[in-house]
Amino acid sequence: MPNIFVRVPKGAFPADARQRLVRNINDAAGAAEQIPNDPQKRFLTWVVVEEIESGMWTCGGLDVTAKALPCFAIVHVPAGVLNASARALYIKLMYEAFQQALPEGEQRQLLTSVILQDVADGDWGGNGIVWTLPKLAQAAGYAHLQHLTRASAAPAKNFESVP
Repeated sequence: MPNIFVRVPKGAFPADARQRLVRNINDAAGAAEQIPNDPQKRFLTWVVVEEIESGMWTCGGLDVTAKALPCFAIVHVPAGVLNASARALYIKLMYEAFQQALPEGEQRQLLTSVILQDVADGDWGGNGIVWTLPKLAQAAGYAHLQHLTRASAAPAKNFESVP
């Protein structure tokens, strides 16, 4: 159930490539967080792609976008969902998501920065309520955390009315 904020140089991922990028990022999140390939569960993976104007992105104080393609992602994930190996997998799959979405003919060197940021239990809110890890595990279907849903007496509100 991540919220993923992606920043790329403006125009670097035209419409088809951007759609591939978003699909790849969703797949990466699902694999790393062990979210089932169920549209109801995957609907909770939010990806926002923001394009940064030329000259507004620097590396070491220099605009490198003519020679390099910097791509940045901040992934907010509930604390307790990822262990060390899942974190390593997430970073690898996010890099591959960017790499596989590159438009044909892109010659610039791909540079990625991915930050995995845990959201403390009880600090995640949605639809006016606080979501705890057991509720999130039930809603997102985390395969490795289903024991938490059995231990929790309160049922999680799912997004059944959302397409």
